[in-house]
Amino acid sequence: MHLERLTVILEIVGQKTEATVTDICEHSDLPKATAYRLVQDLVAAGLLEPVARGKFVIGTRLRRIVQDDTSDEALTDLVTPALRRATDDFGAAFFLSRLRGRAVEIIHVETPQSGVSFLHPGLGKRPLHACSCSKAIAAFSPELVLSDRLEGQLRAYTEFTLTKLPDLEAEFAVIRARGYAECVEELERGMCSVAAPLSLRGGGTRFSIGATGSVRVFTDTFRETIGQTLVEIAGELSTELKPAA
Repeated sequence: MHLERLTVILEIVGQKTEATVTDICEHSDLPKATAYRLVQDLVAAGLLEPVARGKFVIGTRLRRIVQDDTSDEALTDLVTPALRRATDDFGAAFFLSRLRGRAVEIIHVETPQSGVSFLHPGLGKRPLHACSCSKAIAAFSPELVLSDRLEGQLRAYTEFTLTKLPDLEAEFAVIRARGYAECVEELERGMCSVAAPLSLRGGGTRFSIGATGSVRVFTDTFRETIGQTLVEIAGELSTELKPAA
């Protein structure tokens, strides 16, 4: 019954493009107090989003679920040539990440073929607060903003890991301003990474590309150069990605 009520609300909002709680009540048998509570539950889950004058529209998360047809394989095929060129140019491992649920996961890595020394980041999930691939996405995705309930629960992987929400919010602002994220020994001592989001036209940010290496190689200047390069590559690739809107 609860799921049916939520589904009815989503159907009404989807059909009307935007709707108020009063509109929802008029087109359903829900009492206003119940409708308001369910709408807030849907907003909290990212399935609805509030707009001006008390109206609600279908949320980014639901649009992403319904319209995302970018498989791991298709995404990798699209991005690999650019990552391979960057790998050869910089002699470092480059990676591709995507948002899956509420976690960011590295799904593909390109490594140098010249025999130079490099660090492989590995595949799999990364914490939202302590890896460049995650922070590059989280900084541009409002639905992933860390809530106050996480205060004091963010794991410190090293002494450089940011675990205070105000510090993370300040870093997210820097990431949005310059277009790329950094991780300098925050996840593992001696290891650095830089990542930029692949922005979708009208669909938010759910992918990122990046590079990783030792703190000895990834100096401040080197990270800035790679960061700017990643932003350029991301801009070129983003035009080829299907927007989820």
